[in-house]
Amino acid sequence: MSKGKEQKPVVLQVLPELEHGGVETGTVEIASALAEHGITNFVASAGGRMVHDLEKIKVPHFTLPLKTKNPLKLYLNSLKLEKIIKENGINIVHARSRAPAWSAYWAAKRAGVRFLTTFHGTYGLGPKGIKKFYNRVMTYGDLVIAISNHIKKHMMDNYHVDEKKIRLIHRCVDIAKFSPEAVSKERIISTIRDNNLPEDLPIITLVGRLTHWKGQHLLLEALAKMKNRDFYCLIVGSDQGRVKYTNELKELVKKYDLEGKVKFIGQSFDIPALLMVSDIVLSTSIEPEAFGRAAIEGQAMGKIVIASNIGGSLENTIDNVSGMLFESNNADALAAALDRALAMPEEEKRKMSAAAVKNVKDNFTKQIMCDKTIAVYNELMNMD
Repeated sequence: MSKGKEQKPVVLQVLPELEHGGVETGTVEIASALAEHGITNFVASAGGRMVHDLEKIKVPHFTLPLKTKNPLKLYLNSLKLEKIIKENGINIVHARSRAPAWSAYWAAKRAGVRFLTTFHGTYGLGPKGIKKFYNRVMTYGDLVIAISNHIKKHMMDNYHVDEKKIRLIHRCVDIAKFSPEAVSKERIISTIRDNNLPEDLPIITLVGRLTHWKGQHLLLEALAKMKNRDFYCLIVGSDQGRVKYTNELKELVKKYDLEGKVKFIGQSFDIPALLMVSDIVLSTSIEPEAFGRAAIEGQAMGKIVIASNIGGSLENTIDNVSGMLFESNNADALAAALDRALAMPEEEKRKMSAAAVKNVKDNFTKQIMCDKTIAVYNELMNMD
């Protein structure tokens, strides 16, 4: 690829699909920021409801079967991506997930353009590390974005990635959506009415897909151990077909005598309004979060956030300042933190709420993430 400081990035982001989730949200956020900066950009995925968000900002989307892990189909996808790269003058391919990253890597190399990856998670290594080769493609970028120091250390420890090619860019929250001022009274009323929420009890909310490592079962055990019994708990998130775990959680509700005190909402598309009616927002993961978007969304809304003291939470939640950390996978510790939060004097709550909002605005806004990512694109254009 020819080198020249005057050359502007033309970016193709590649991911499996655009249904919902942190990776998908980040992709659309970057696409929007690039468009606002007058930078031509494209997205390729298997499609999904968030394609509509790209259409609204006039960013072209290419629909390809990028969810596949079939080796032959991965190769065929690489041929299609190569054609897209050449026909649209793309000079940076940005891969955000492992399977499509293989196709994107092959296509970028054949087309002679820059390849960038974002390492979004501590991908499982499998028995005896058999998945390590498959995962390693996420380290093949000319530069690699790590979404937290936790992920940066994981890459260096497990894949021996040279620190010089890692760029730390924390995930973000869109404060235009996640702020108390952004949620209208009408949305608050609708959320309370549609979910039949009590208005005389503090609301404890855990947002995240229903899967064991997110710790919904730990939360239910902690609720049963609390001294304060005056609360209502919302568990928000889809089980994505994990019916067995959902049924286990419902059995735990019965076992711990929590019926009438816990509500499962499933997938919700107005998370800001749900957080707005909440008093406490949780991140209860029993394994390290790569970053932990739920914790900063709660802080952006000025809520009391309680998070596990592992992984990305150690970077996005300042203990006893912008939120509270508890010993991970310890129901007694979580119960004690919940009791403390519910008993917190109003002045202390206001102080923590203000510190939470400031923490997000200073460190984790969409503007900060997008500016840093665009800087990486420009850096790639000027590499030898």
